[in-house]
Amino acid sequence: MLFRDLVEVFDSLEATASRLEMTDVLAEFLATASCDDIAKIVYLTQGKLFADFNPEKIGMADKLLLRAMAFTSGIREEEIKETWLRKGDPGEVARDVFARKKQTALFSEPLTLERVHSGLVRMARAQGSGSQELRMKLVAEMLHDATPDEAKYLARIVTGRMRLGVASATVVDALSIAFGEKDRKPEVERAFNITSDLGLVASTLCRDGMNGLDSLQVRVGNPIRAMLAERLASPEEILERLDGRAAFEYKYDGVRVQAHISKDGTRLYSRRLDDLTPQFPDVVSALEGSFQGDEAIVEGECVPVDINTGEMLPFQEVSHRRGRKHGLEDAIEEYPVRIFLFDCLFIDGMDLTMESLPRRREALEGAFQVSEGVTFSKKEVLDDPDKVQEFFTRALQDGCEGLMAKSLGEGSIYRAGARGFLWIKYKKEYRSEMTDTVDLVAVGAFAGRGRRGGVYGALLMATYNDIEDRFETICKLGSGFDDEFLAILPGMLDAHKLEGRHHLVDSKMEADYWFEPFLVLEVLGSEISLSPIHTASFSKVREGAGLAIRFPRFTGRVREDKGPRDATTSSEMEGMYRHQLKRVDS
Repeated sequence: MLFRDLVEVFDSLEATASRLEMTDVLAEFLATASCDDIAKIVYLTQGKLFADFNPEKIGMADKLLLRAMAFTSGIREEEIKETWLRKGDPGEVARDVFARKKQTALFSEPLTLERVHSGLVRMARAQGSGSQELRMKLVAEMLHDATPDEAKYLARIVTGRMRLGVASATVVDALSIAFGEKDRKPEVERAFNITSDLGLVASTLCRDGMNGLDSLQVRVGNPIRAMLAERLASPEEILERLDGRAAFEYKYDGVRVQAHISKDGTRLYSRRLDDLTPQFPDVVSALEGSFQGDEAIVEGECVPVDINTGEMLPFQEVSHRRGRKHGLEDAIEEYPVRIFLFDCLFIDGMDLTMESLPRRREALEGAFQVSEGVTFSKKEVLDDPDKVQEFFTRALQDGCEGLMAKSLGEGSIYRAGARGFLWIKYKKEYRSEMTDTVDLVAVGAFAGRGRRGGVYGALLMATYNDIEDRFETICKLGSGFDDEFLAILPGMLDAHKLEGRHHLVDSKMEADYWFEPFLVLEVLGSEISLSPIHTASFSKVREGAGLAIRFPRFTGRVREDKGPRDATTSSEMEGMYRHQLKRVDS
């Protein structure tokens, strides 16, 4: 298969903002793809080489790509850099450069999909001395034979800025249409949620059809997409929703991890499927010493503890260990963590995701011995709102955020990758107006003035509409930024800068700068109000008005553990607003 055939699909996807149209374009192409190529197509469409949990990424620096383009095209680096500063998008820069390159290729051959993918894999695996030069050489060889349109997407892929906006849900829909019927989509969705590998799902469907999905089972090494919770504001509402009785667990302020334990070793994955194993070797050692079986997949919360008192510390303390390559041993000693296990999804060959919560908890507690580094989440089964409130107060006193309420019924399965009312969050902030924190996505920015001249003065923040797959604005955030954060903010955002508003962003406001939805920040506000200029839950509460956060303030917490589609949803904000109205009325 030629790479240009896939590039034509990329152009079609980029040309539409409609998720339905994207799905149709992708489904039509996947239905005719070779089974040897389909996994590569699925990965590259999302700007990846492998499944999300695979740690091998390209991550090519902009400067290195600029050098490769100059070397291949014969155009001066300074000239390309000027175009880059003007356009911002490496893909558009590459297309412009190779549309007017000065060197004529005497010997070139059309790029194939196999050549592109294998070249990108070699780039991702290049390590050690000379690895940067090898990466530049590999991308230059592909650019040498690329058309301007092919160069555009090569540049985007190697820099990690694909910008097509194709979500996993869109690919699942497309695969359902291409290889089955829409009513069998839940089977495709389930296969993805338990394997976290869309390429594997696609190649299985291509070779064996819908019945082949039965071969995709929960297994150690393939992280399961995390089950998520809804929010409610009082014990009474929670118990009413959960049939009058539920398991209430401490909601710890730490890093949620999914541990895959086997005789071959242990891997730790974040809720975003990042491999956290190198950052928590002490947790790995503690789990392996505590585990009594052969293999398991369990979930827990890594919580920092005070080495002198044993008390739990805020999440910010454990963030000192995230992403560190040097001084990790010192960080482990200074910021020790304990893992509080709360669920068991797989144990010694048995898939427990379709079992009830009591059965999973029983398996969990039977598989581990409590130790200094490993214990279980504190849990009580309650049916009295007053007792829930007492337990809630104890959780706060012990340094937790609040409680998690979980269904105990026969239907209390582990719904991988789904959000619902089988699990419900009850946090201390829900008790008055909007003192609850929310996680919002930066989609735009406004130029700073006065003291903030030369940096971003405020950010345009958005919620995620998980029904329509779009980001909806909810506030202009300018408070809570200290000078240090303002200084590093461009480094976080500039790689995702766009010439115009991203096609998945719904905004009535015009920002000075626009970004691909990427950065998630924790925000606190005074209350939620109606606004004609913001689009979150637009016309859902009142015709012609959306929801807005009044007096928003950045808490100082960057949610590195969350992707943009993990942000607070518009429907959650709507629920919080309606609860706020109940309190005002009462």
